[in-house]
Amino acid sequence: MTRPFSLAECDALGFDLDHTLCRYNSPETARLIYDSFARYLVTEKGYDKELLTVTPESWDFCCKGLALDLEDGNFLKLAGDGTILRASHGTKSMTPEEILEIYGRREWKHFKTFSGMVSRSAKYYCYDNYFDLPGALLCARIVDCLDKHDRQTKYNFWKDVIAAIQHNYKTSAFKENCGTYFPEVKNDPAKYLQSCPESVKKWLRQLKNAGKVLLLITSSHSDYCRLLCEHILGNDFAGLFDIVITNALKPGFFSQMPKQRPFQTLENDEEQEALPSLDKPGWYSQGNATHLYELLKKMTGKPEPKVVYFGDSMHSDIFPARHYSNWETVFILEELRGDEVMIPVETESEPLEKKGKYEGHHPKAPYSVSKQWGSFFVDSISGLESAEETLTNTWSCKCISAYSTIAIPRLEAIADLPLDYRFTRFSSSSLETAGYYPKPPRALLSNGEPVTTK
Repeated sequence: MTRPFSLAECDALGFDLDHTLCRYNSPETARLIYDSFARYLVTEKGYDKELLTVTPESWDFCCKGLALDLEDGNFLKLAGDGTILRASHGTKSMTPEEILEIYGRREWKHFKTFSGMVSRSAKYYCYDNYFDLPGALLCARIVDCLDKHDRQTKYNFWKDVIAAIQHNYKTSAFKENCGTYFPEVKNDPAKYLQSCPESVKKWLRQLKNAGKVLLLITSSHSDYCRLLCEHILGNDFAGLFDIVITNALKPGFFSQMPKQRPFQTLENDEEQEALPSLDKPGWYSQGNATHLYELLKKMTGKPEPKVVYFGDSMHSDIFPARHYSNWETVFILEELRGDEVMIPVETESEPLEKKGKYEGHHPKAPYSVSKQWGSFFVDSISGLESAEETLTNTWSCKCISAYSTIAIPRLEAIADLPLDYRFTRFSSSSLETAGYYPKPPRALLSNGEPVTTK
């Protein structure tokens, strides 16, 4: 039997911020991210003004787990073995015949480095979190626009997309009100941010009172982190955490050697001096998991304190925390919410007619299944002539059971459980659906039983 997982046995609990502790109003945020990049590309790089207009239907393109082949302009949905399940050129879906003709049934040419979670590549990009997805739609539409003028053999727009990202998200952007994204969120945080549920705040205090060391580890910069936390947790949020690490530059926080990425002190949210080691709790910037773990040994008085990390990105949170630091990992997977039945609640201030009209112009709920791309978890193998459909797990699904201890739809799902609750963990010796809490996604079940996949 695989041993269960319990938070009571963990000495330290680390949390990512964006889409883990801090949940966004997804339709508004997705549109803002899209607009912030599109405006820059149109005004500064001369791209087609058509990019500025988005129809409600076009948001269906957004699906986590896609890979963009930067030279071909093709988006790919990969099976666990690296073969192509679905593909599009720009936003236009390829037929099974086109996929077979271009890719065959072979492993995708970049799969070796892709599956090794190599951080950056000039050949491809992986869309693995909700901040990424508006960029996927934008890049697909860029390919469409470029093809309108002249079908390319190789695409070279990625450097401009990187420039748009840097313009909006660079370290000084928040302070300088640079770009579109930060000025908008600063101006109206409530439009974009959801308050942290009381059950989660109570749970964090309960963990603290139980003697757990609480860590906040985010790649967001200090000033933006402060704005988010004050809004979602309250002005006294810093008291909830023993150590706050901003601009953590994950996944490098876990994978890089200490000398490559020292911790830095902060003054007025600006980085000051580099530290040779981490000696006491506090608020820091950058850093590395090795020096953090040394401090955790001192704080807990244990030679091998047990750490669990909660995050929503397989690439930046879950894989590196497990692979490089051997931490337990809790994957926040909003796709598990796709099974929830959403019942609209009518309020006096907002009748349903008004809500319906308003929502029609916005992106879909991020966890709803894309009609174009199908399930995040499984898909049928394209181009098979046999009458019986053969299902296979996606690459994204394979990663969940390989690198997560458990997967949950959001923190509230476990906040009311006793600390010594024993979760069934993912393991090679148990069913691939074992670690999903409170239940596996419907896509992996057939009549309540785990579905057979190839």
